[in-house]
Amino acid sequence: MNKKHFWGIAVVLLISLGVLYVDLKDTPVSQLRQAMNNVNVGALLLVFLLMLLSYVFEASILAVLAQRPGEPKRSKWSFLRIPIIQALFNAITPMSTGGQPSQLAAMVQMGIEGGRATSLLLMKFIIYQIVVFLAYVVTIITGFHMVATKFAGLAFFIAIGFLIHVSSIIFLLAILFAYNWTKKAANWLMNWLAKIINPQRVEGWRTATMAKIDTFYTESQKLKREKKKLVLSAVLTVLQLLCFYSIPFMVLVTLRVPADWVSVTQMNIMIIMFMAIIPIPGASGGAEYSFQTLFASFISSKGALVFGMFLWRFVTYFFGMILGIFGWIFKPKKVTSSAKD
Repeated sequence: MNKKHFWGIAVVLLISLGVLYVDLKDTPVSQLRQAMNNVNVGALLLVFLLMLLSYVFEASILAVLAQRPGEPKRSKWSFLRIPIIQALFNAITPMSTGGQPSQLAAMVQMGIEGGRATSLLLMKFIIYQIVVFLAYVVTIITGFHMVATKFAGLAFFIAIGFLIHVSSIIFLLAILFAYNWTKKAANWLMNWLAKIINPQRVEGWRTATMAKIDTFYTESQKLKREKKKLVLSAVLTVLQLLCFYSIPFMVLVTLRVPADWVSVTQMNIMIIMFMAIIPIPGASGGAEYSFQTLFASFISSKGALVFGMFLWRFVTYFFGMILGIFGWIFKPKKVTSSAKD
């Protein structure tokens, strides 16, 4: 990590502490004490277990995709540290831009050649985006009305987040199923941009875009040839997301608040859509606000709401940062593969 990353951690901590201070200032101490005394310890442990399982399933996806004849055996830790390092760098960089490069660095450290590591991460990204897209579509169809009727302002930003995700997945699917048309469309867009923006800058964008289109297409063809890996990775991705999306429901169980898993999970997925458009490391501030706004319909006590928000934020955000720091420090033994793609 460099100085810029430490600044990211500092920004996240300052904003989060500021939000916590504002909430605690207006929250009766007696309500906070009551919420903490009422905690279901077994459910609290399950909250952390769900987050850990989410990382385990994500690590398993990479382990499955990395399997091939002649591949040397690597430790479970070498794969497990990849998602927790990603969690760290997603948390401290704006719009989670540091997650992918950090995963690549972690895979190179464990002995996977850079080009192949990039290929594996792209395969994982394609599968993840398709599964997430399906989850978002189902959630918007079945649960968006809950937010639109109660929280019109927040619903607008959730809709923007959804449109951003839809745009990215449409672009990805276009590469998979209409490769030549996508390249022509991208070239047409770049030609149009060159008329209103510096042509040299546009040419740089054109080169990068065409390279990404070619790479995505190549990796998609590899996935088509490895159907068993594709199916198993998709199943593991569903399990990963089920664990992660279920955390807020388990937080409510921890607080002994009666709630419906489907409704709570729909709310959580919409919060994640909203967080995607906040250009601050970890979506700090916006994430806490959206959680409190949406989950106020489930939790009547201000103290329980603030405590639940802090617990949710710690488990899904700071817990990953802490694990990621250990993951970055304790590097696995480097095992170089002699097999070629």
